[in-house]
Amino acid sequence: MIRNFLLGVLGLAGLLCAASVCANPYEKTLGNGLRVIVKEDHRAPTAVHMVWYGVGAIDEVDGASGLAHVLEHMMFKGTRKLGPGEFSKRVAALGGRDNAFTSLDYTAYFQLVPKRALAQVMALEADRMANLKLDEKEFAQEIKVVMEERRLRTEDDPQSLLQESMNAVAFQSHPYRRPVIGWMNDLENMTWRDAQDWYRRWYAPNNATLVVVGDVEHAVVFRLAEQTYGAIARRTLPQRRPLVEPPQLGIKRLSVKAPAKLPQLMLAWKVPRLKDVERDREPYALEMLASLLDGHDASRLSRNLVRGQKVAQTAGAGYQSLLRGEAQFTLDGQPAEGRTVAELETALRNEIRRIQEEGVSAEELARVKTRSIASQIYKRDSMMAQAMEIGSAEVIGISWRDIDKILDRIRNVTTQEVQEVARKYFQDERLTVAVLDPQPLAEAAAKPAHSHH
Repeated sequence: MIRNFLLGVLGLAGLLCAASVCANPYEKTLGNGLRVIVKEDHRAPTAVHMVWYGVGAIDEVDGASGLAHVLEHMMFKGTRKLGPGEFSKRVAALGGRDNAFTSLDYTAYFQLVPKRALAQVMALEADRMANLKLDEKEFAQEIKVVMEERRLRTEDDPQSLLQESMNAVAFQSHPYRRPVIGWMNDLENMTWRDAQDWYRRWYAPNNATLVVVGDVEHAVVFRLAEQTYGAIARRTLPQRRPLVEPPQLGIKRLSVKAPAKLPQLMLAWKVPRLKDVERDREPYALEMLASLLDGHDASRLSRNLVRGQKVAQTAGAGYQSLLRGEAQFTLDGQPAEGRTVAELETALRNEIRRIQEEGVSAEELARVKTRSIASQIYKRDSMMAQAMEIGSAEVIGISWRDIDKILDRIRNVTTQEVQEVARKYFQDERLTVAVLDPQPLAEAAAKPAHSHH
């Protein structure tokens, strides 16, 4: 039964691809180095337009943390042609919506628009790539907004605080030890000139990838890209140095005291990321290990720790193979009422130990593959998800052509490979353990509630 179901879902890839969904993207590099990738999907008269810059928090230095994200905010504050806030007003007037996000590895800007508005948003985004106007007064206001965001999303959120503190301890020299939002002291001392400098250094067409998905003709999009982005001059980008974390020499433990209802536990092991789609095998096995442990109701952590032993209220696993920097494999959870963090840690580590000793059955692995491959394929129902999939791979140096190869490699992971990565990487000298030690909520409740748009 399971075999047939698996074959059915793997065949599903073929079926879904009969539609325009799986038409291959078209690609072109402009004279100034801008890469343009267009995927035609004619199911609805809309388009997603995204610009991905190959710069994120990983490129910051000590004392200037948070700069990539602050500049993302400033990109909405006007150009030589447009006043502050006018960019988003224009997109809305065209019947679209827009936003942006900054990660450790990249910064991206996107608009979802009716297809007839594509030419206008391309012109707007190209204007912003070339002509951003940084105003000292606007910067002074916006940096306060970012500080408030830091307070709300990190300092007043015990889980984010724990995650941030854990990364700061897990990584000794690698830039992933700094939070994307930045340390408060760095934000307090940042100037508009820092932001301008960042913009001039990194916001160049030869450090960007343009992704358009939707009801468009690729030839038309290429022509529009030439007209709008094509005139922007390429720049010499800063030299990037290889960033390698020195080997960890023993288990690291930290505890964070913060107002919270429940204690929380995070375990993070250093593991490899995906560098070579063809040759690497371990990252695919790690992906499958994470899916075996977490990802659906029948997965091991919820079956064994939450429902079975009732040692955890929640338990999860995470691994991301597509990164520019160092990867970690995480397990986390909250102990059940009456159970301790120490009991939860033992239980989580025992789940890894069981796989190290007993391995996993072919049947269980087949079920998990079916699920993760199916969810990858269903994601492609959304234009935004397709644009995200293409852009996030490209900007870290993996071609959109490799996305299906990655799925293929995941299909071929063996039970032996899963057991081998469990044995090889889950050693104490690779491990950081972070515990949230909950403090009474009383003083926290006395603070006024904030509103956030």
